[in-house]
Amino acid sequence: MKAVAITQRVTVVPAYGERRDCLDQAWICFLAACGLLPVVLPNLAEAAVALCERAGVDGLVLTGGNDLVAVGGDAPERDETENAVMDWAEHRGLPILGVCRGMQVIQHRQGIALTRVEGHVTPRQMIRIEGESKEVNSYHNFAAFDSRPPLDVWAIADDGVVEAVRDPGRRTTGIMWHPERLSPFSPSDVALFRRVFEAE
Repeated sequence: MKAVAITQRVTVVPAYGERRDCLDQAWICFLAACGLLPVVLPNLAEAAVALCERAGVDGLVLTGGNDLVAVGGDAPERDETENAVMDWAEHRGLPILGVCRGMQVIQHRQGIALTRVEGHVTPRQMIRIEGESKEVNSYHNFAAFDSRPPLDVWAIADDGVVEAVRDPGRRTTGIMWHPERLSPFSPSDVALFRRVFEAE
């Protein structure tokens, strides 16, 4: 079973005066269904990179949650961590798969503008994936309406929002829907993760 590093959201708990890293348990179940073993990363850049090194991970998953600081988000430690582990993974030619916010991180690194959108927080949304209609979920308030090389668009919503991108040269893929939130998991999402990370 291949190990993949996976990032976490930052949650503020005022009652305890704490900033906590957290990950939906559904991610562990989803990655197991994909034949992948998660290595959960803290939102501390130096420690996250060191953990990736020590664990010998075979790829990186960037999860959802928290807006980027560039669009008003309040988790700069997460932005720093995800950029650091992306640099680490790209330098080693490892596959990266970004989900929702994770795809926005990929886009932002390429200078693609993210804007506030309406109607994209819903459990059911029809999009076109490589020309074919598919129902997915949607839980984001920011998105892009265009792309640029090296990112290719391979899924789009009816209103023009880019729903999936990939950079074949760097083995980088992004999707805006949440595969871990479906029950049962979508076979096409499982197949995507297995293909990206070459899971057995």
